[in-house]
Amino acid sequence: MSKKLSLLSFLVLFILACNQNTVPIVEKKEEPQYQAVYENSEYQKREFRGVWIASVANIDWPSRKGLSSDEQKAEYIKLAEKAKGMGLNALLVQVRAATDAFYLKSPEPWSEWLMGEQGKAPSPMYDPMSFMIDETHSRGMEFHAWLNLNRGMHKKASSMMSDHLIYTRPEWFLTYDGYKLFNFGIPEVRKYIKDVVMNIVREYDVDGIHFDDYFYPYKVNGQNLNDEATFKKYSDGFDNIEDWRRHNIDLIVKEISEGIRAEKPWVKFGISPFGVWRNKSDDPLGSETRGGQPSYDFLFADTRKWAQEGWIDYIAPQIYFPFEHKLVPYATLTDWWAQHRGKADLYIGHGVYRVDEESSQSPWRDANQIGRQVDYNRMSRNVNGSIFFSANGFLKNNLGVADSLKNRFNIIALPPVTGQKDIPADCSVADLTIKNSGSATTLSWKVNGAEFSVIYRFEKGESLNLNDPSKILAIGKFERFSDQTAVANKAYIYAVTGLDRFKIESKPDFIEL
Repeated sequence: MSKKLSLLSFLVLFILACNQNTVPIVEKKEEPQYQAVYENSEYQKREFRGVWIASVANIDWPSRKGLSSDEQKAEYIKLAEKAKGMGLNALLVQVRAATDAFYLKSPEPWSEWLMGEQGKAPSPMYDPMSFMIDETHSRGMEFHAWLNLNRGMHKKASSMMSDHLIYTRPEWFLTYDGYKLFNFGIPEVRKYIKDVVMNIVREYDVDGIHFDDYFYPYKVNGQNLNDEATFKKYSDGFDNIEDWRRHNIDLIVKEISEGIRAEKPWVKFGISPFGVWRNKSDDPLGSETRGGQPSYDFLFADTRKWAQEGWIDYIAPQIYFPFEHKLVPYATLTDWWAQHRGKADLYIGHGVYRVDEESSQSPWRDANQIGRQVDYNRMSRNVNGSIFFSANGFLKNNLGVADSLKNRFNIIALPPVTGQKDIPADCSVADLTIKNSGSATTLSWKVNGAEFSVIYRFEKGESLNLNDPSKILAIGKFERFSDQTAVANKAYIYAVTGLDRFKIESKPDFIEL
């Protein structure tokens, strides 16, 4: 053995002996272990809070015809900011008012309520729906594309293009009360409507497709629908024209539902019908109401069936009635829908536009009428949220209705999950870091497959209960967040999760300040 090797062996033995007797071992500091819990909370973590933004006749947006693109954008941002500031989490924007379009990638012409003339594009050119989707998502809200189903031409239209469908395919339409309405008994009409919907689903990053209450038209005295010839040609085995009409609408709803779920199953499909399905005087399954034109009997829309069959993800009956209404009391009809929602989520449609617009003796003079309706919804396990008509009602804020709702929505709520609710999230959060500059605490992270990120903040020592939405600071489409409300020198634990396209929440990533 060489002298060098002997010396090396001696040194190794000496070092080992020192380690055992005199030199302390420096251990790597372990990261704290955080344990998320999912306990009951006094607050509702999932709640749909939407508002309708109507474009037809310039009800909400744009406020008038012919605005520049920048003015249109500014108006929409104002509405989105108002909704976000009130604690809402979904905007339902009317992008098809009468076989027309408020979006670029459409087989139908630009709406006249955009630039003042049907077919006239925004100036300078932009795609309004793409812009609105981006602005909505950037604020952590869902965007639902709202389409009118039945109108070919609105009675208030002042311009129609010469190559519009009502001229190139006149046999597709019925004339009724000054409108041109689609004849749903014609198979090509149903296919056309489905194609319009599926084009939006494929081309745009929408969170939902939404129809309002217009199927076959509300009855007008002295008007006839005149679809008897179509019934004879396409009776499809029916000998009753009213049952046949309901069958036509059933086909439209079912086929669109199947199309959406095959293309993008995370896109919600929802319908907002007239509040009364049927009165109990006409059907033992009906509600204890005396509603004037129930959807089943007059609009030939079997809305209860669609919910029961699971063809729609949510149903939002328009219960634009106060608690004190003698024929259709709010509580009575809401309770009925809570029992008959079937497989669909139930969101109640509220008539904000009615607040303070009637006589001084009206229940709508009660400043808290809408607020009490929301409180009533929350007492039912089967009511999953609210949608308000319409956005201008919040800007006007009659009797402080917007302020009242803002107080009720002061804690952030996540939107309900689409479809199956017991599967793991298809997204994750990683590489969470934190930096404290003194004036603000900034979090950064990476998301994989998430549409939105959700930021929670807990005080040191608190239970890390992710079922408590009062701990949510923000939800949005971001991977960086600056906490401006943190108290200096106070210890916090932050959690970040992701929401996938179905709005299923990922496991959290924690970090301590």
